[in-house]
Amino acid sequence: MSTVLKSHVRVLIVDDHTLVRAGITRLLQALPDVDVVAEASDAQQALDLAIIHRPDIILLDLSLPDRSGLEVLQPLKEAVPGVKVVIMSMHNDPGQVRSALDRGCAGFVVKEAAPMELELAIRSAVAGQVFLSPQVSAKMLAPLLGNGKPTGIAALSPRQRQILRKLGGGMSSKEIAAHLGISVKTVETHRARMMESLGCRRANDLLLLAARHQSDLA
Repeated sequence: MSTVLKSHVRVLIVDDHTLVRAGITRLLQALPDVDVVAEASDAQQALDLAIIHRPDIILLDLSLPDRSGLEVLQPLKEAVPGVKVVIMSMHNDPGQVRSALDRGCAGFVVKEAAPMELELAIRSAVAGQVFLSPQVSAKMLAPLLGNGKPTGIAALSPRQRQILRKLGGGMSSKEIAAHLGISVKTVETHRARMMESLGCRRANDLLLLAARHQSDLA
């Protein structure tokens, strides 16, 4: 049975998908001690509404049109001191989870999670605790237990790492194909698979990741 909060918790939902926001709002409206005070569809709107409404909790999508959730997490915490930010994502890459935790998030919930997990994340955040979806916890603990498979960039094939390194160096698919002696289609296929493996929704996300991890790809 859920613990009833001492006072109503004010929640700001940040997600670029209208239906997702509507679903989360409906879910939270069923909780007697939680109020959804506003909804935002991008990072700038999230900052503006956070300053206006001063929420206790911000449910923040990791992928937003103008900035990533990771990039706007700290500005949100600075704009509303004391606010707790819970990340929501379609992906559970340990690297992204660690980055979110390093930036001070109060929880990480995968969007395929059971509705109860979102409630638990909110209540844990209010209590000063950090909540991670079980899928996330299991994936992060697996390497420590010695039975985990490589994840993130470490899971890429040598050819993919080679292509990603060249992407980070500013080369186009056509230039990479010519340099490696393979077809442009092969390069594009590797790019698509890397985007899926690394949880990148947009091509630009992959380029940013490649640029940031040049030393890891050497």
